Amino acid sequence: MKEVLGCIRRADKDFGLISPGDTVMVGVSGGKDSMLLLYAMALYRKFCPNKYKLVAATLHMGMEPFDLNPVIELCEKLEVEYTIKKTEISKIIFEERKEKNPCSLCAKMRRGALIDLCKELGANKLALGHHRDDALETLLLSMLYEGRIHTFHPRTYLSRSDITQIRPMAYLPEKHVIHMVKTLNLPIVKSPCPANGYTRREDMKELLNHITKTIPNARELMLSALQNEAQYGLWNKNKPE
Repeated sequence: MKEVLGCIRRADKDFGLISPGDTVMVGVSGGKDSMLLLYAMALYRKFCPNKYKLVAATLHMGMEPFDLNPVIELCEKLEVEYTIKKTEISKIIFEERKEKNPCSLCAKMRRGALIDLCKELGANKLALGHHRDDALETLLLSMLYEGRIHTFHPRTYLSRSDITQIRPMAYLPEKHVIHMVKTLNLPIVKSPCPANGYTRREDMKELLNHITKTIPNARELMLSALQNEAQYGLWNKNKPE
């Protein structure tokens, strides 16, 4: 966990993710990224110079099977308050609207529901499990499908809701996520979504792996580009998005 906590501490220091008295809600999908984030944020409470309260929440999309008992048990072990919110997001996307490319709309609806849940639980920060490779894949998606240079920011203030989104694992390589989930034997809840694994993001993951075979340090160079404030300013440490 040294590498994981080190990356979280670095992101916290660079982007001011945690402030004294924050209530941070971890959005838990049940996948490897969010499960490791939940575990890491529970540990980080002991080391963070700014003390914060931690809660966790999962959106039930209305799809089955979706057994959340492993998440419940982990939260009890970590002494983290856990909430499950049932929604009809799946019904709206797949039955009512019959979306051919459902991921974008689903992400927006889930984000909105999580923000509403933050308010219900009294949380002012929403922690998401995106890691370094997610940021690079989003960069490629934006360039190749939207014609712009853009990716998510480690810290984003949402003025309409007065909620701040944070991504504490923004510096953490995906390979470390995979390694630690296996080492810690963290439970993983399989997604029942029919689009899981068949998305443009998966294509970008394969493209990034292909690029890295030719240029071994490609991921590190792309991360440096995100941090090059003078030229791009995508991850400006002084001006959160």
